[in-house]
Amino acid sequence: MKVLNFFSQYSTFTHGRPVLCSINRGALTELGHKRWFSTYREDTELNDFIEYIDALKNYEKMGVPKGAGTDSDDGFDLGRMRRLMDCLGNPQSKFKVVHIAGTKGKGSTASYLSNILRAEGYHVGCYTSPHVLSIRERMSLGRLGEPVSSKALNCLFHRIKQILDEAIVLEDGCLSHFEILTAVAFALFAQENVDIAVIEVICFLHLKDSSFQNCMFSAGLGGARDATNIISGSELASSVITTIGEEHLAALGGSLESIAMAKAGIIKHGRPLILGGPFLPHIEDILRRIASSMGSPIISASNPGIRTVIKGVSMFKGRPYQSCDIMMKPYEDFQLFIELAGVNLCMLGSHQLQNAITAVCTALCLRNQGWTISDGSIRVGLEKTCLPGRGQFLTSKESEKLGLQGASVLLDGAHTKESAKALLQMIKMAFPGARLALVVAMASDKDHFGFAKEFLSGGQLEAVFLTEANIAGGKSRTTAAPFLRDCWLQASKELGIDLLHDRTAEYGELFKDKLVSSAMEFRGGLVLVAENSLAVSLDVANQILQERSANRTGILVVTGSLHIVSSVLGSLNT
Repeated sequence: MKVLNFFSQYSTFTHGRPVLCSINRGALTELGHKRWFSTYREDTELNDFIEYIDALKNYEKMGVPKGAGTDSDDGFDLGRMRRLMDCLGNPQSKFKVVHIAGTKGKGSTASYLSNILRAEGYHVGCYTSPHVLSIRERMSLGRLGEPVSSKALNCLFHRIKQILDEAIVLEDGCLSHFEILTAVAFALFAQENVDIAVIEVICFLHLKDSSFQNCMFSAGLGGARDATNIISGSELASSVITTIGEEHLAALGGSLESIAMAKAGIIKHGRPLILGGPFLPHIEDILRRIASSMGSPIISASNPGIRTVIKGVSMFKGRPYQSCDIMMKPYEDFQLFIELAGVNLCMLGSHQLQNAITAVCTALCLRNQGWTISDGSIRVGLEKTCLPGRGQFLTSKESEKLGLQGASVLLDGAHTKESAKALLQMIKMAFPGARLALVVAMASDKDHFGFAKEFLSGGQLEAVFLTEANIAGGKSRTTAAPFLRDCWLQASKELGIDLLHDRTAEYGELFKDKLVSSAMEFRGGLVLVAENSLAVSLDVANQILQERSANRTGILVVTGSLHIVSSVLGSLNT
């Protein structure tokens, strides 16, 4: 029985444009559409600043070369960054810093900790990456944690522009996008007299580039070689390493051990180290050995003295939250104590609870150093924290604005196999039995096969639409939808999962009359589509999901990169 004539809605005219979907090349190619996904535009007041940094080498947009983070001729000793900060008067020495590194969980942990400190009344600067909509998001300020205003950022830029110009000349034009951005952030925090700054290791290493003689550029990745790692031990309140995973494996030496060594570069002599985890035993041993050799006290957020439980998931103002109990008691070398019952976390999943625990351990470590931080402020800070694109459920009004009436839309920037697994676990915990339709776009330097395999192994899928999104405003790191499809086909073959895709006879029958048929007519299998239009992917995936999920919960999941999340959220802000 044919039930969803989703093509018919594209056979009319919209704003005078013919709207039509083609199935050539086995994909739905949009020639016109009633709804366009537009890029968020920065405030015009920032035009000079954006133009300035966009003219610099930016490996966030280009990708990171192999071996970038190894101890080789491609490495970097931070000398150039230190000279830049000298020119600016070393603003990073004007405040205390919590420095956070790790493969995953850095941004969430930084946000949790910043909000805890703000709840206590501290004036906090927080530097994170990437941004979802505006570059201003990377630098949040004050007791409310708002992004720096366009006016403040613009004024600061023009005040220090001559110094930046002279530094760029001094370094033969080799200062990068990330180095300048980091310098501006430190200068901003010093100017605003923050009490403490929470600095995420943005993972942008400094590399030689063959197109520039003897130049090295900030490109992305570790701890020791990160542009933020100019913080001295006297300025460092504590270091935090959240997790160690395989992302950027080739650039960081090819092994988890080499990645752990890179992240451990933020450890400073005599300053406390908070370990998030859980880590593989031999990886934790590496981190502990390095910390011990530097006389750094170690606090583990995975210590047996910590007890946590997720009691359930409820809804508030159209969004879910998880109620958790957190209990920390002294255990061997773990000497922290706190008991919090019924903490309501907006960010769901056991991984986000672990990030919260890591932030709590860091807050308690600061309290032991003399910072005033009450249990109540810890609760308030945890409950206030909510990051766009990290387990974010849209409200019904937001879904309707996207033309997805009746859809439950989940946005999550997961882009590794570990984060895909965590996302699936979160969905199963919060919505057991829910059926899923995925809309996925990824950067070219990710583990596409591992990501696909994790989702396919988790079941619950009705449809997967593989699409495309600009990465950091450009297309050089965008993965083509057909390539993603081939990775998913390879993963499904290895797992023995039968798919309905554009290389099967049934797929041709499915779209022969430009109609979607019921799942039963076509084996009820998973539908896999490569479609470069995000708008079409969302529309069709949602309609397939609504038909197939029937009376069960259906969730439309947009994932694979924060950049596809940015495309969706940008449309809500136009």
